[in-house]
Amino acid sequence: MQSHFSVIIVGGGPIGLACAIEAQKNNISYLVLEKGCLVNSLYHYPVNMTFFSTSDRLEIGKVPFVCNNAKPTRNESLEYYRRVTQNFGINIHLFEQVLQVDRLEPTDNRSRFHIQTNKFSYTCDKVIIATGFYDIPYLLHIPGEELPKVTHYYSDPHFYAFQDVVVVGAMNSAVDAALETYRKGARVTMVIKGDAIGSRVKYWVKPDIENRIKEGAIHAYFNASLKAVREHEVDIETPDGLVTLKTTGYSGNRLPAQP
Repeated sequence: MQSHFSVIIVGGGPIGLACAIEAQKNNISYLVLEKGCLVNSLYHYPVNMTFFSTSDRLEIGKVPFVCNNAKPTRNESLEYYRRVTQNFGINIHLFEQVLQVDRLEPTDNRSRFHIQTNKFSYTCDKVIIATGFYDIPYLLHIPGEELPKVTHYYSDPHFYAFQDVVVVGAMNSAVDAALETYRKGARVTMVIKGDAIGSRVKYWVKPDIENRIKEGAIHAYFNASLKAVREHEVDIETPDGLVTLKTTGYSGNRLPAQP
């Protein structure tokens, strides 16, 4: 098996695939290393997600992205990037996580790198880091954040039916999570750092969340922050002082929460 490449690309998302296509077009030996499945971050997007961008802005390799509507869904995107990978025959290793990257002593006036994964070792002349940011959760660093009932990623709203859900944040992802879980019967409370829903929230969604809050269907604490999570309750710091919310559980008194 080949162990040295001119370029090793860490991350098999759209950017990593685009880099691979360009390397291939220029006859540069390359390898893409992806710790999960193909376009792993997109795979972990909410199941019913529709992208904010139009399909033409998600195209790579000059391959047209044809979809049913102007803005593609998660499933359409997964299918598009799978076909692009297949059509270009991209050299990619899936479920191979990069553990360490070390710079070696220059050889023949080239800086070389040693790449250690959970499966093999490689060397290369250049490294491209294309890991994006979605796989790196935004941690609150509060007590109880490690509890099983806390998740930093939102997938399917059905899971939260008839449960108490705390959504921390007020941008697009948080608003989508709040509205979708509410419509599946969850009792939703939003904890919002500022004094309003985020200004960048999709224009066709913003009135919906604001009206649900106004009518009391979704409760919201503004200028607030989540301070602690416990098995049966959470602490929220508000302008009026600390508020403790009792929480009901499921399957062993575990509360699904969404920081």
